[in-house]
Amino acid sequence: MGKEEEKSPTRKNPELTLLPLIALIFYEVSGGPFGVEDSVRAGGGPLFALLGFLIFPLFWSIPEALVTAELATSFPKNGGYVFWISSAFGPFWGFQEGFWKWFSGVMDNALYPVLFLDYLKHSIPIFNNMIARIPALLGITVSLTYMNYRGLHIVGFSAVLLACFSLFPFVVMGVLSIPRIRPRQWFVVDLKKVNWRGYFNSMFWNLNYWDKASTLAGEIEDVSRTFPKALLGAVVVVVSSYLIPLLAGTGALQSDSSEWSDGYFAEIGMMIGGLWLKWWIQAGAAMSNLGLFEAEMSADAFQLLGMSELGMLPSIFASRSKYGTPTFSILCSASGVIFLSWMTFQEILEFLNFLYALGMLLEFAAFIELRIKKPELRRPYRVPLQTFGAVMLCLPPSFLLILVMCLASFRTYIVSSIVIILGILLYYALELTKNKLWIPITVKESSPSDNDIEGSADMLHCDPLVSDEASVGLLLNPSSSSAAEEMLAGASGGNS
Repeated sequence: MGKEEEKSPTRKNPELTLLPLIALIFYEVSGGPFGVEDSVRAGGGPLFALLGFLIFPLFWSIPEALVTAELATSFPKNGGYVFWISSAFGPFWGFQEGFWKWFSGVMDNALYPVLFLDYLKHSIPIFNNMIARIPALLGITVSLTYMNYRGLHIVGFSAVLLACFSLFPFVVMGVLSIPRIRPRQWFVVDLKKVNWRGYFNSMFWNLNYWDKASTLAGEIEDVSRTFPKALLGAVVVVVSSYLIPLLAGTGALQSDSSEWSDGYFAEIGMMIGGLWLKWWIQAGAAMSNLGLFEAEMSADAFQLLGMSELGMLPSIFASRSKYGTPTFSILCSASGVIFLSWMTFQEILEFLNFLYALGMLLEFAAFIELRIKKPELRRPYRVPLQTFGAVMLCLPPSFLLILVMCLASFRTYIVSSIVIILGILLYYALELTKNKLWIPITVKESSPSDNDIEGSADMLHCDPLVSDEASVGLLLNPSSSSAAEEMLAGASGGNS
């Protein structure tokens, strides 16, 4: 059985353990407080920014993390949410989900080289000029793409080191700010300066993408135990990385909300600690954007790999390098980043948020649909709620998703409509090429929409012990016995 498992093309040599996975989820969602400065400016002062990072995680981050934990451990395959949607609603919607999320992810990744240079230009003014920015953007993208190509284990452990380096200066800043803290400054707000569209977009962008790491589920060691724990750890790290710097910066200094823009934490560091802390924060911001880029690139590339294994994309997207990375998928994602990097921060932010919101609404619908239609689906981690409670869990984040979409500009509606139409046309074009055998497309995984859930023991193994009334720990207690795990390990080996 062990030898058979070693030969499995999808489960060979799992590369992600708990700590690297926490770091990757942290970078998928956050990467640190770099970029949250806009929440103070758009919120008209510190109050709404602080309340947002206290309240939004309760109504958005935690529900999304819980849903992701249940579905990712139920479908432990590269491609993540593409499997969930395909199982619930069929391959058409699975493809649309994958296309929206991939496009949104590539747009998100186009932000990080821009943010990297935005921090550096405060100390190296040459990066204000396009003649220097364009070669720098290309060089950063090519270098980081090559690192991603070299292997997921390199990405995972470098993410751990980058996270430590990026966050530690804010711990120091928080300690140094304590004698200067004036709590009344946290409650300052100027309602005339509140920009609700910018505020909600900033909050949403800084607290989304909890589901992104599910696209790497096929590369995670002991996914049913590791993934829920990693999500819990990442929630704590993400929320702390926002609140501590905001509490320190807004409480220790009196500054107008209009001064809070990208890179302003470096100026706060200089005012609190001196020039050395400013440079440290700028270096941390630069390193953070490297981690953000690498995590997003990995998720986007392995999503395309998973879609190829489902037969949704040509088989070239599933081809791996000698390092185990999906070469063509990485190149495709990198090309999208270069193509989109000319857009402004706010344009990219609003476009990607709209597409991401569409995809998340579909994921919440799939979560409920699978609870109702496939209660016998094996769920190694199960949200400790019955079906009605699961519906209630999804309502607050769904409301926030719809609110963000309603606040979008007319230009965003036009661009998003074009992307949606393109996704529909691309699906039918690929179906035509598949039927005509014009492009090699190989199905390496059993399609959850084409088979009964008993048909793929590796992906949808039924467990009669799992019932709707099951009660487990919030994110730490997978509902599977050791005997069941041995049985599943045997099934996985037999299907290799």
